[in-house]
Amino acid sequence: MLELTMAAVSAAEEGATAGMLMADAPSEPGALLRVGRDKSVCRLATPDDWLFVSRVHLEFLCGPEGVWQVTWLRGSQAEPSSEVRLTVGEYAQPLAYGGSVTLPRGGSGEIVVVDRTAPRSVNVGFYHEL
Repeated sequence: MLELTMAAVSAAEEGATAGMLMADAPSEPGALLRVGRDKSVCRLATPDDWLFVSRVHLEFLCGPEGVWQVTWLRGSQAEPSSEVRLTVGEYAQPLAYGGSVTLPRGGSGEIVVVDRTAPRSVNVGFYHEL
C-alpha cells in the first residue's frame, strides 16, 4: 500500500497548510496515483489557479513486485515553472523535469513542488506500507 498526503502551502497563510488531502493505492503492478490540477484524473488535486503545477504533475506508478516510482511528467512548456525535490530521511535530491525515481520499499518521505515565481509549494508526503 502506498499512502500519500498532500498540503498546499503559501506565504499568505504564514506557514499554515490548506487543502490537506489523502489518497492510497495497493502495491499491485499497474496501480496509479496522480497529483496535479486536473481533478478528473488526479487523486490529489491542487488549487486551479496554481499554474506552476501541471494538469497532471506527478505520477506514482507501482511496477513489478510492488515497487513504486514517481515521475515528474513533462508539461506543455519546454521549461517548468516549478522545481521538484524528493526527501527521504537525511537524503534529498532534485527530481529532473520528465525524470523518475524509485521510492524506498517500506519507507517514507516527502516530495515538494516549489513555485519558482512565488513563495508557495505543494508538499506530498508518502509512506510505503509493506
